[in-house]
Amino acid sequence: MIPLADDNPTRSTPLITYILIACCVVVFLWQLSLGPNVKVAIYALGVIPASLLQGALLPQELRWVSPEITVITSMFLHGGFMHLIGNMLYLWVFGDNIEDILGKPVFILFYLLCGLVAALSQAIPDPASTIPMIGASGAISGILGAYMVFFSKTIN
Repeated sequence: MIPLADDNPTRSTPLITYILIACCVVVFLWQLSLGPNVKVAIYALGVIPASLLQGALLPQELRWVSPEITVITSMFLHGGFMHLIGNMLYLWVFGDNIEDILGKPVFILFYLLCGLVAALSQAIPDPASTIPMIGASGAISGILGAYMVFFSKTIN
């Protein structure tokens, strides 16, 4: 079953949730505009464990940002339409409640921290990997975990 809504009302407009969704959609449209060159963007802006953890140098054309910054940039890239839709649906359904509970500044920090932990959790077991990691799934998983903690009594 795919959730399309929840029953927990919010007290404020989930502005950060909306901004995150808009940013991911805009970045995905940019990815689509690149055509076959999208692979360069994925390698340049995705997390590459060998670069992040071992300092492996990428070719100059792939060094758009420092490896540490890719932990953030990778969260806005997606591997396809369904990847984007799945992540944004779950952010839409559950993000508003978590943003409401945590407040806007803490919510954005929590979201980014969850993405960082997810990236490191995937990179550390294979630090020599040169395969880029992209997507907001780790950050969204953190949002889902927080939702489970805060709303465990309302989940059937």
